[in-house]
Amino acid sequence: MLGVALCASAYLTGKVISKSRAAGMIGKDMHKAGKPAVPEMGGIAIVAGFVGATLVGLILHTFFGFQIQVAEVMAALLTVCIVAIIGIFDDVFDMAQLTKTLLPLAASVPLVVVAISLGHNAIAIPFVGSIDFGLIYPLLLIPVAVSVCSNLVNNLAGWNGAEAGMGLVMFATLAIVAFSHGQTEMTLICVAMFGALLGFLPYNWFPAKVFIGDVGTLSIGAALAAAVIISDLKSAGAILTIPYVVDFFLKAANKFPKSFSELGADGKLHAPAGKTRGLGDLVLRVTGGLTERNLTLVLMGIEAVFAVIVLALYLK
Repeated sequence: MLGVALCASAYLTGKVISKSRAAGMIGKDMHKAGKPAVPEMGGIAIVAGFVGATLVGLILHTFFGFQIQVAEVMAALLTVCIVAIIGIFDDVFDMAQLTKTLLPLAASVPLVVVAISLGHNAIAIPFVGSIDFGLIYPLLLIPVAVSVCSNLVNNLAGWNGAEAGMGLVMFATLAIVAFSHGQTEMTLICVAMFGALLGFLPYNWFPAKVFIGDVGTLSIGAALAAAVIISDLKSAGAILTIPYVVDFFLKAANKFPKSFSELGADGKLHAPAGKTRGLGDLVLRVTGGLTERNLTLVLMGIEAVFAVIVLALYLK
């Protein structure tokens, strides 16, 4: 499954680059001198790789005895695909932020239906135990989780390789923990997304040959939400989103300004003057400026810190 996701994503990313350039679907790389044009919507290849690997898992279950709960996997797959469609519309038509926030609530319906059908209403919290939230969990917490995760990943974006790189750390961690706990469905979803991101990242790494687009960032967040929702490891996902939550509150304090890092004469990126406008700004202020590549590595390192915490808490 990992190989299917990786190969499909890598192959299709190359196709997306050529087709997007031919169709004029390009954006400006704001953190490079001269702001070069770069093809957009590379996240379509990530979604395709993820879907392909997940379908292989379903085929293995049907014909070769690979044991999974089909309803949960199908619900996760459908939710990610719906969010991907939302991302495509956003990339093409530039939807309002409120619309982009609310639409993923509808994408959570498959997960809500499965949770209610199977009676999954509890969340296991480290050092506390399992808490049963009743119908509040499927009717409120699941939709909010899908919307919040999708938009958190979408907000912490804008530097070559950052979204896919941080996603790699996140899904590798969750795949390891899920496998150690026998959470087969979660393992399948995480391995599929990890492989898809791994195939995409070489094209998106500095200097990027393609941008991930909202179709990619929103889908990464939706896959994270779906993976933990169909598992008993929901708190692990919450811990891994902490860098994204910090970024959200820094942006919220400044009313979500649309600004970019500033490229200095030293070839490094620097935070714009004024308040700190996100986690990237915070890192640039603390370090005094970084190259775009190193900023991405630092962001991946921050995610890795929380990955270590998750492994320490959950790894059997």
